[in-house]
Formats: sequence, structure tokens, C-alpha cells
Amino acid sequence: MCTEEIPLKPLICQLPYPSAENLQKDVRSGRIISFAYATLCGEISATLQYLYHSLHLTNKQHAEVLESIALAEMKHTKILAECMLKLGVNPLYVQYPCSQTWFNTSQISRSTAPQKMLMDDIQGEMNAITEYKKMLYVLTNQDVAAIVQRIILDEQLHLDALKELLEKQA
Repeated sequence: MCTEEIPLKPLICQLPYPSAENLQKDVRSGRIISFAYATLCGEISATLQYLYHSLHLTNKQHAEVLESIALAEMKHTKILAECMLKLGVNPLYVQYPCSQTWFNTSQISRSTAPQKMLMDDIQGEMNAITEYKKMLYVLTNQDVAAIVQRIILDEQLHLDALKELLEKQA
């Protein structure tokens, strides 16, 4: 017999994402944001890492937080892919933009100890925020910059949630 569970929701800020609807071809901006898409430290890697770590947490509530973050990272992946397409860049699963070295999971944390997993996830969020902020310095397309700024808000929310979980683990 199946039990009905309430589906998890992505852990995101309750603010709308700027629309990508009116983006025009801008390959430079598309390449800039492609670093956050499916590269070794991009959104797809983050999604997979959170899902892996959620499997190893025995505390169901903590595991659900990681799953909710994974759902948010999946949402970011979709937003970035849609933007890249509008900007004229094919959202390929590669290690580095403009390469033919295909995505792999070599950079995903394989930690299974709760505190180490959370520390790895915290480091990943801090790295993501830093990389997104670097993008803002070089993006001249204000519409794309607004989307990146909105994603940063979610990443900061994830960072705060992970720090809270780590405090509970101590």
C-alpha cells in the first residue's frame, strides 16, 4: 500500500525570477552564464551532490532540506538553459564551456559523514555565490544580470539553511 506524501518544494526565495522571454542573441553573455550550467562546479553537479548526500542522512527532515535544495538547483539549471538558448548558446553537458570534454561527476563530494557532507555543501554554495558574483562583473547584458542576481538570492538561502543544519549536527 502506498502512502501519500506531500511533495517537496524547491527551497527558493519567494520572489519571482526575471523573465528570459525577451532575451536576444548575445553569445558572450550566454558563454558567461554557461559556467554555472553543467560544468564541474555548476548547477547539475550541485543537484547530484545534494541528492547523493540526502541519501546518506539518517535524519529525514535534514535529508528533505537537501532534496529541496536539489530541486532549486534543478530549477536554476532549467532557467540557465533557457537563457543560454535565447542568447544563442547550446546548453551542452560539458566540463568547460566551448569544450567537447563531456560532463562527469568527478567533482561531486562523495562524503558520507553528516558533518563533512554539510561542510562540502556549504563550500559548494559559497563557491557558487562567488562565481555568480564574478559573472555580474563581466556581464553587460542587464537582463541576464538580473536573472543571475535572483539566482544568487536562492544560493544565499541555501547557504543559510545548510549552516543551520550544521549547527544542529554539532
